[in-house]
Amino acid sequence: MTEIMVVEIGKEAIYTLLLITGPLLLIAMIVGLLISLFQTLTQIQEMTLVFVPKILLVCLALIFLLPFMIDQLKKFAVGLFDRIIELGI
Repeated sequence: MTEIMVVEIGKEAIYTLLLITGPLLLIAMIVGLLISLFQTLTQIQEMTLVFVPKILLVCLALIFLLPFMIDQLKKFAVGLFDRIIELGI
């Protein structure tokens, strides 16, 4: 295995990680921003108000995005296993 192959596998792993976690992080960030904006406008300073909607929406998004996430992880794993087979290890 050459250094170029290791760097390429690392690059694909980081890309897959961003592709899998990006939508959930984006949803959590948008929900947090909207709730903090709501708290600022209404001057409600309740700390638990942020967590409940964020957890619910992230869990709901996880239910809908899980097939996509599993498919992307499966593609990465199959590609990695194919490379292992090509090397003859």
